[in-house]
Amino acid sequence: MKKIEAIIKPFKLDDVKEALHEIGIQGITVVEVKGFGRQKGHTELYRGAEYIIDFLPKIKVEVVCSASLVERAVEAISTAARTGRIGDGKIFVVPVDDVMRIRTGERGDSAI
Repeated sequence: MKKIEAIIKPFKLDDVKEALHEIGIQGITVVEVKGFGRQKGHTELYRGAEYIIDFLPKIKVEVVCSASLVERAVEAISTAARTGRIGDGKIFVVPVDDVMRIRTGERGDSAI
């Protein structure tokens, strides 16, 4: 099993959710986050004063899936989230040792 964490632009969330649903991913976790990468924020003018906006709003999507679905899921996320501009985000894939469904006690792939 693997956990896929994707940091994406907020307006791309619906596209990513649909792309994951199409390949059979049933559950996702979504968190509103703030951060920056190479773009290092931007400056804005407000009432004549210049402000530096360091932390930009992003969405973190987390998915746990079987190892056989990982490549398809990563491809679906990257295709759906890509705008071709700086700040499109990152995808991280990390191993998951075990999963347990709290309600039934199921473990492993059957708990996903």
